[in-house]
Amino acid sequence: MTDTALIDRLLDVIEFDIIPMTERGVAEGNKLFGAAIVNKADGSLVLAETNNEIENPLWHGEVHALKRFYEQPGSERPATSDCIFLATHEPCSLCLSAITWTGFDNFYYLFSHEDSRDSFAIPHDLKILKEVFTLDPGGYNAENAFWKSYSIPKLVRGLPGPDRERLEERIARIAAKYDTLSARYQDSKADNDIPLR
Repeated sequence: MTDTALIDRLLDVIEFDIIPMTERGVAEGNKLFGAAIVNKADGSLVLAETNNEIENPLWHGEVHALKRFYEQPGSERPATSDCIFLATHEPCSLCLSAITWTGFDNFYYLFSHEDSRDSFAIPHDLKILKEVFTLDPGGYNAENAFWKSYSIPKLVRGLPGPDRERLEERIARIAAKYDTLSARYQDSKADNDIPLR
C-alpha cells in the first residue's frame, strides 16, 4: 500500500467507522476520542471504538478499543505485529502505556495533543504529561524500542502537491465534523460524571 493509499484508508476508518460511533458516544456524554485497529496487509478493519468514559473513566477511545480487541478469542484476533493502531487524537499517557503494554509496534493519529487542548478544549493530556512526567508537548519519544508514532497531517505534508492538497482538504472536512462533536460535548459535559472533563 502506498503512503497515499494508507492515509486515505486511515481517514476512511476515521470518517466512516469511528465518527458514527463517536457521535453516539458524545450524545451520551463521552469525549470525542476514538480508535481503531486495522490490518497492515490489506487495510481491513479489525475493530473501531470510541471513548466510553461514562461507563469507566479508563475507557478512553484507545483503551476501550484495546479492551474490545482482547475480548476477541485469541484464535480470531490478529497479532498486534500485523496491525496498525489508529487514534483520532494523539494518545495521552494512559493510552501510550496501553498501546505499549499490548504490543503494538506503531500508532497513527490525526489530531495532536495541542489540538486536543486548543481546538477541543480538553487540556488534560498535556497537563498530565507536564505535572506527572515533567514533559513538554511532544516530549515523549515518538520513536522508541516499543513503537513508532506517525502524525497523519505531517505525513500528508510530505506528499507531492496534488495528493497533499486533496488530503489536506479531506482532513479539514473531517476536522469540521470534530468541531461539531466538540461543541456538543462542551455543551453537555457539566451533566456527566467523568472526573477530568
